[in-house]
Amino acid sequence: MGKKRVVDLAEELLEGFLRENMYELYSAEFVKEGADWHLRICIDRLGEAEGSPCDGSGIGTDDCEKVSRFLSDRLDGLDPIERSYFLEVSSPGLDRELSRDRDFARYSGRRVVLSLYSPHEGSKTLRGTLAGIENGEVSLEDASGAVLRLPRGQIAKAAIDAGRLF
Repeated sequence: MGKKRVVDLAEELLEGFLRENMYELYSAEFVKEGADWHLRICIDRLGEAEGSPCDGSGIGTDDCEKVSRFLSDRLDGLDPIERSYFLEVSSPGLDRELSRDRDFARYSGRRVVLSLYSPHEGSKTLRGTLAGIENGEVSLEDASGAVLRLPRGQIAKAAIDAGRLF
């Protein structure tokens, strides 16, 4: 079974279970690292992913274990993956990476760090408050209140600024 099909199957198996338990699939990948294969599932609380106020509970080890047991049981029953692999379930963490346009929309209003492919006014790293995304441009409000608009394609990496959450 190809990498994409493994991820698609995992997503399909998890869809209803995650929704019923108020989780959301944040990301999924099936990758080879060295000699080992890893099926990595990253989950988030549905309320946090939808942009509602965080109740502070986040995703804990019990949540990851619950999802891991469910998915492991389903995959063991089907046995669709020909090779051995490690199943890993985790949360995106406080410094979660923003990789999809919907992530930029959801986390609008949060402090972020943007790494750019080329410097903007001498810096390849920008910090500020994410003001959203529109027409392929990410808006970032700096400390002075000025809003900078950057083409999405100029951003190499974007993440929640966990160092400035507290």
